[in-house]
Amino acid sequence: MFPILLLLFIFVPIIEIALFIQVGGFLGLWPTIALVLITAVVGASLVRSQGLATLTSVQNRLQQGELPAQQIVEGVMLAVAGVLLLTPGFMTDCMGMTILLPA
Repeated sequence: MFPILLLLFIFVPIIEIALFIQVGGFLGLWPTIALVLITAVVGASLVRSQGLATLTSVQNRLQQGELPAQQIVEGVMLAVAGVLLLTPGFMTDCMGMTILLPA
């Protein structure tokens, strides 16, 4: 497990920096910064709204006396998506949106 995490901590920032350079060269500095900030704000609002819906669903299942296993998994995935969306970078934003948006 440690070697995989080590590789992720090495290669993800390298890929993100390369993407920043590519997008910055194409769009320019300020549009690139604006795009990163916009994705963070949109991602945070999506995570918040879907998180509240998941919390309501968990409460409903518990009131019915059922185990909210699926809703708990959804909550964990929302947390992961939130972390990815709030991390600056285009690759992590794409991964976070992929997790966040329903299939």
